[in-house]
Amino acid sequence: MFTATSHCTSRSKVALATAMFLTLATVIFAGGGAQTTTQASGSRVIGISKIVAHPALDAVEQGIQDELTELGFTDLTYDLQNANGEASTAASIASKFQADRVALAIGIATPTAQALVNNLRGIPVIYSAVTDPIGAGLVESEDRGGEFVTGISDLTPVKEQLELLVRLQPSIRRIGHVYSSGEANAVALADLAKAAAEELGLEFIGSTVANSAEVRTAAQSIVNRVDAYYVSTDNTVVSAMNALLEVAANGGKPVMSADPSSAEDGGVLAAWGFDYYKMGRATGRLVSRILNGEAPASIGVQYLTDPNDVNLVLNLDVAKELGISVPQDLLDSASVLIRNGQLVQQ
Repeated sequence: MFTATSHCTSRSKVALATAMFLTLATVIFAGGGAQTTTQASGSRVIGISKIVAHPALDAVEQGIQDELTELGFTDLTYDLQNANGEASTAASIASKFQADRVALAIGIATPTAQALVNNLRGIPVIYSAVTDPIGAGLVESEDRGGEFVTGISDLTPVKEQLELLVRLQPSIRRIGHVYSSGEANAVALADLAKAAAEELGLEFIGSTVANSAEVRTAAQSIVNRVDAYYVSTDNTVVSAMNALLEVAANGGKPVMSADPSSAEDGGVLAAWGFDYYKMGRATGRLVSRILNGEAPASIGVQYLTDPNDVNLVLNLDVAKELGISVPQDLLDSASVLIRNGQLVQQ
């Protein structure tokens, strides 16, 4: 099992995110597309809004429902909404939830969480998979929620992920990073990636996008200037991962991802980050506390802190194509290996 914990100071965010990976690190470094459930008589409706459909956010959505079912909430039905990457659609979904007077609303990823917080009145809001809830304006501090708002962050240690990439290919000197300029979480992570790259003596080369349709062009614009790509938990970019991977493959450049859920389809050399299904389960437990009467204001920002919440995916097919030899200790540490097109769970 894993835990979600609250911490008190803004300075502690990055330190905690780094600390939660230490067990694995010691080894390594030693509105549109709604699917609305019909409401049963007497049931409570939980509104769930995600910014876009991709494996990580879909896993959060499923984990929430599975956890609440396992906890015995038999009177719940779900209004599942997908904003398809559009802020205006996210706002419309929030207005729908307000008009329907849902019992509780969940925002998966920063833009949808922001839309819920900005538009709902008198309805509890739980955010999930949000990198920087304070910077996004969802809550004012780490140790307390808002009157109707609390949730779980997915802040990850970017520096350690870049170190893993460099360990796999020591010749890397220039890191390419495609990110969404319109997602608060993506901008925050880009700032962390730039600082981490500089600390590691690497050149950081960024390329911004406004939507997923621009990912291919943004990746192509820097492919001849970088040695590898780093992909954060940026929903806009992850939803168009195949476009970036195609550019990287054609250029012979490895890709390191912070989202293991989106790496299992192939193309990514390595992915190290949260198991988002487990994040969904943790979110479900948080929802249960609110449904049972606990005040959101009494619950600070939650983080997943158990090393079992983290997955390492290594693609040996990509490594072979790039002439990369993966160290044995990394092979032993991986949660998933991809070999000859097959996924091997470890």
